[in-house]
Amino acid sequence: MAAERPVTSERPVSAESLVTAEDGASGYVWSTVQDAPVRELFPGIRLRPLWKGDNGAKAFVLQMDPNTCWEGVDVHDPGPEEVFVVSGTFNDGDRDYPAGSFIHAPAGSSHVPQTSTGCTLFLFYPEG
Repeated sequence: MAAERPVTSERPVSAESLVTAEDGASGYVWSTVQDAPVRELFPGIRLRPLWKGDNGAKAFVLQMDPNTCWEGVDVHDPGPEEVFVVSGTFNDGDRDYPAGSFIHAPAGSSHVPQTSTGCTLFLFYPEG
C-alpha cells in the first residue's frame, strides 16, 4: 500500500481526494492535521479525517473551541470509540479528562462532548 495524504478541502476525505506519495515506507499511510479536510460539525467543533482502513476503521482529529458543546447525544454505534486528549480538557457530560487522558467508549454507549477550555482529541473507530 502506498502512503496517502489528504488534500485540503472543505469536504470529507474520500479516495478521490487522497494524494499518493512514495516514501519507501511500505505499508505506511500518513497525513497531517493541517492538510486534512475540515468539516464543522457544530459551531466551534471541527472534525478532520486522517485515515480510513479497508475494514472501515477510521481515525480523526476533533478540535473543540472553548465553551462548546455537542448538539444532542453522541451515540457510539456500530462500534466503540477510542479517544486520546491531545490538549486542553475534554468533558463527556460526567467528568473532565485533561490532556494525556485515554477514554474507551464501548459500542452502544453515549455522552455529550463538551469543553470549557477548548481541546483537541484524537479519535479512533476500530469498527468504523
